[in-house]
Amino acid sequence: MANQDYSVSEMITLEACSACSLCADACPAVSAAGDAKLSGVYRLHQLKRLQRSRSGFLGKLFKKYRMTEEELSQFGDTVFKCTLCGNCEAVCPVGIRLKDIWVSLRQDLVHSSAYPKKVNVIGENISESHNVFDEDNEERADWVDDMPDAPKEGFIKEQAEVVYFTGCVSSYFPMAQQIPIALSRIFQAAEVDFTLLGEDEWCCGFPLLGAGLREMTAEVIEHNIEAVREKGADTIVFACPSCYQMWREHYPDVFKLVHFTEYVYDLIREGRVPMQELPMTVTYHDPCDLGRGSNVYEEPRRVIRSIPGVKLVEMKRNRDKCACCGGGGNLEMIDKDLTAAIAGEKIEEALATGAGTIVTACQQCVRTMNTYVKRNKIGLDVLDITQLIEKALPEKED
Repeated sequence: MANQDYSVSEMITLEACSACSLCADACPAVSAAGDAKLSGVYRLHQLKRLQRSRSGFLGKLFKKYRMTEEELSQFGDTVFKCTLCGNCEAVCPVGIRLKDIWVSLRQDLVHSSAYPKKVNVIGENISESHNVFDEDNEERADWVDDMPDAPKEGFIKEQAEVVYFTGCVSSYFPMAQQIPIALSRIFQAAEVDFTLLGEDEWCCGFPLLGAGLREMTAEVIEHNIEAVREKGADTIVFACPSCYQMWREHYPDVFKLVHFTEYVYDLIREGRVPMQELPMTVTYHDPCDLGRGSNVYEEPRRVIRSIPGVKLVEMKRNRDKCACCGGGGNLEMIDKDLTAAIAGEKIEEALATGAGTIVTACQQCVRTMNTYVKRNKIGLDVLDITQLIEKALPEKED
């Protein structure tokens, strides 16, 4: 549609690409699909072609290279076959902020009506139901009903020091609901004064960015800021890396924002989390939005090493080079087979460590990897770090 979907810096840095193809080598989608058209270098080449053909002198000069509607539509399909993992950006030798460009490109393609129409459901669901699954938002905290030791108020207080922002996947997806349950039990054991927002929590807006609907985020941001403010809290804790990154990068700087691994590590150091021996060998998967997205690498490892009896072994690719699980960027909605193929490569790498459990710190990673493991009957447990800590909590005395 127009180059106005991009910032000035994004437009300028496009020209810095040297076509070295390191981004293609690092891309999990290219590796799993064997398709070079899913690579960052191809995407940038096509984007520069698109921009130069649109208007002014360059538009006339490059008129014969202008994309047809069919070509633009095909390009749009490849752009959305991406997990937005940021691995391409991590290896870019000239430091192009590729992830930001991919988000702007998706918005451009939506405005140009050259995108997979499946993603429309994300905007529709969040607009109508305030969550990505079109569930009743009043049921956002119904997972509490599965906790026999939950307080009468169901962790929803009028005032509290800390707000636990649960996120859509953990609120509604049965496999992921074990994460908020585990986190709540840990907070109970550590006597943290926390509250949920319940039905007043709306989707953080991160899925809207991946859907090319950035302009829709303003409403959810304003609502969630006010919902937290009404609780009188000064700190928000996230177990979802995508929610955490969204608040850090796109919300106004009003509250202290911490990922659960950062928060619980402080609790452990203060001696507030009782833990018993847990004889396990685990490997840790760095979630893309927590690692490359938010630069949180060491706290999860310190937490794991602080659990008595747990041995941590690293995968070949870890920290900023960690391979994506396949669950990001709304990819599963566009191409579930590609998501599964990426997850398969991740699981093979985890199995090579000899660990019996892969631990991560993201509900989407848990869901994606667990789905692959169960469907393929692989002998590997997949746990969120909250669940690992919960396993180490002493049994409650009657």
